[in-house]
Amino acid sequence: MPSLAEIDAEIRHLQLAIPGSELHGGLSGWLAGGGENVAAWLAPVLADPDLPAPAAGSALDRMRVATALQLEDHDFAFALLMPDDGEPLSVRSAALFDWCRGFLGGFGLATGERSSLSDEGREALSDLARLAAAQPDAEDEDDAGEEDALAELEEFVRVAVLLLHGDAALGPRHRKQLN
Repeated sequence: MPSLAEIDAEIRHLQLAIPGSELHGGLSGWLAGGGENVAAWLAPVLADPDLPAPAAGSALDRMRVATALQLEDHDFAFALLMPDDGEPLSVRSAALFDWCRGFLGGFGLATGERSSLSDEGREALSDLARLAAAQPDAEDEDDAGEEDALAELEEFVRVAVLLLHGDAALGPRHRKQLN
């Protein structure tokens, strides 16, 4: 997986108005929702048909390949693309909320109205929506409890994404194979 700095540099080069974590969330949502894993993923994920496909081997292309592999990994190796732990807590929590906003957008674009989620999937999606609407609290910057809470939220989001991927992408794919 490319670093967040590599992704942000390519975003600036393409003059996109989206943070790297949010773009990774959008791509993850697109793939988790059953969207096609294609080189020209940027246009459908950002709902802009004029966007070019990322160059082969570029940071954005490598992010797509790595994300798709992580979502399909049987060892649940999926990881969120977030700022380093050395960044302030408010920066990391804002990136998590951005990531969730991106995920919801990509997931909605991929599933449209055909989404048949389990009860747990609907609950997970609702929880992600609440996180997407959250704002970081800059006052808790040095609180170790807040660090633990952020780590727990990141793990919750990671597991929720895998659950939603199972409901919206893997389940339909396996049903199709059985028929």
